[in-house]
Amino acid sequence: MSQNEEDNNNSDPSTDFPDEWMIRPSQTYLDEYKDCRSIAARLHQLFVYGETIDCSQWRRDYDNCRKWQDTKDMQAAKELVKSETNRRLTRLRAHYNNDVWEKRKEPPEDWNKPLPEYLQKEYENTFLNLKSKELKGEPIPAVAETLTSDKCVIL
Repeated sequence: MSQNEEDNNNSDPSTDFPDEWMIRPSQTYLDEYKDCRSIAARLHQLFVYGETIDCSQWRRDYDNCRKWQDTKDMQAAKELVKSETNRRLTRLRAHYNNDVWEKRKEPPEDWNKPLPEYLQKEYENTFLNLKSKELKGEPIPAVAETLTSDKCVIL
């Protein structure tokens, strides 16, 4: 075996792989494969795409993940990272190609300004506001106590 082949199939468990964070747990790949091949998924694929899709990539990813977990096979890890990168690019392709909206570099200057008065008035007696006050230890208005009390009424 040449030195290059040994580097590709390095089975030393102490090897650091910088893109290891991209590799999901092996059970995730198996679950995706099983879901892709299920009857419900096949019907959904037929409805959306007009044909069933090829699920073999999920199985290859599962096999590569097992190789990586069991023997730290670098070639399997590289193929898995390449597959994850392609999957991510495919998922985000529409986002990258969107030229309708101008992307922001930073948030608007007034992003945290107070809400308009009519929205503040609507927010006063919401369950979220009352629970927030209760957790902070602030007094709850008498009218609001009926909303947060633990009473059960059967009509």
